[in-house]
Amino acid sequence: MAFPISQVRALFPSLSVQDSDVDRVYLDNPAGTQVPASVVDAIGHYLLNHSSNAGGNFRTSIETDRVWLQAHEDMAVFLGAASASEIIIGQSMTTLTFHMSRSICHDFKPGDQIVISRMEHEGNVGPWLEIAKDKGLDIRWVDFNRESWQVEPEDLAAHIGPRTCLVALNFASNMTGAINNVPELVKVAHDVGALVYVDAVQLAPHHLVDVQSLGCDFLACSSYKFFGPHMGIVWGKKEILQGLYPYKGRCVSDDCPDRFETGTPQFELLAGLSATVAYFEELGRMTGGSGARRTLIAHAYEAARAYEEPLTNTLIAGLQDIPGVTIYGIVNPNRIGERVPTVSFRHANVPPARIALALGQAGMFVWHGHNYAYEPARALNLPIDEGVVRVGLAHYNTESEVERTLEEISKTVTQAG
Repeated sequence: MAFPISQVRALFPSLSVQDSDVDRVYLDNPAGTQVPASVVDAIGHYLLNHSSNAGGNFRTSIETDRVWLQAHEDMAVFLGAASASEIIIGQSMTTLTFHMSRSICHDFKPGDQIVISRMEHEGNVGPWLEIAKDKGLDIRWVDFNRESWQVEPEDLAAHIGPRTCLVALNFASNMTGAINNVPELVKVAHDVGALVYVDAVQLAPHHLVDVQSLGCDFLACSSYKFFGPHMGIVWGKKEILQGLYPYKGRCVSDDCPDRFETGTPQFELLAGLSATVAYFEELGRMTGGSGARRTLIAHAYEAARAYEEPLTNTLIAGLQDIPGVTIYGIVNPNRIGERVPTVSFRHANVPPARIALALGQAGMFVWHGHNYAYEPARALNLPIDEGVVRVGLAHYNTESEVERTLEEISKTVTQAG
């Protein structure tokens, strides 16, 4: 069946907002997506009816306990985890990674190695650099291939050895959009006994995540990148989580995931997180799916990708038709399944800030700069103070929005001479 784009867009109230009678075009999705009304309603419903702290014997507290547990169970279904006890939820992916890095590296010895790919968002770099300084660890870098735009297994193998304890690996780049073959890279790392920490923040809005089949040891994502509230989630294998040293208060339970969730949870956002997972299930039904929850979620992704990928090819082809544009990432339409719809480019004569400003003034929201893809920008020898123009699609964007954006980019660079 055809993707029900009008029906999908009707679920997102912000998509109908106008500024001075001009429709907004949300192409800033790699930094954060819009949310369906059901997520907003769930957050509001909790605050109005159940706002409380956890662990009490009264109605609102009992409901708060349920909301907390439900969110963890829902994310376990969403990521394909074995149980809710493997799901750690917190403020953001970066905050959780800084926190988890202390536990993961607690028993590492001076001279032990952490390998980081040059594809990484800073959220999967900074935490490891800081813990390496604290403990005298050796940082090694593995570059991405300039033809495939991916980290190749043989390149990773060349940078690891018997003292490699951890590999920090990007699933999909927030600059180039390229998707790594995580199972192959995990195998290379596990062959030397290293743990693998995967950043799936950019992949989760567009591709189904199945932590069981990936084989990694930890996987992080952010719900505000897949149509939910501002929260971060880390999945970890339970047998590994139970063996880590937890940095926690003395009276905090030693059970998983409690031992890794510091402070009072954002209960209203947990309610929104459950509604986010429910949105994917509803999208699965809207696109002709049926069956169990995980099956519906998988069907939603399949239908969304079938819609997004031709739209991404249209965007890439249109950018390639503009003289002076260089795209950083996979442009071969036959390899569209190896990238997410995040497209970064530069123009030979017009700086990214000028293009982004022109688009913003015309109602098209895009980002420019390095966008915390600091290592990819450095690896590509891009001016750090300028970076790129980044256009990121989601399954609620339309072909007319893409065409309007391409026209505005072309007009801007033409006027600039």
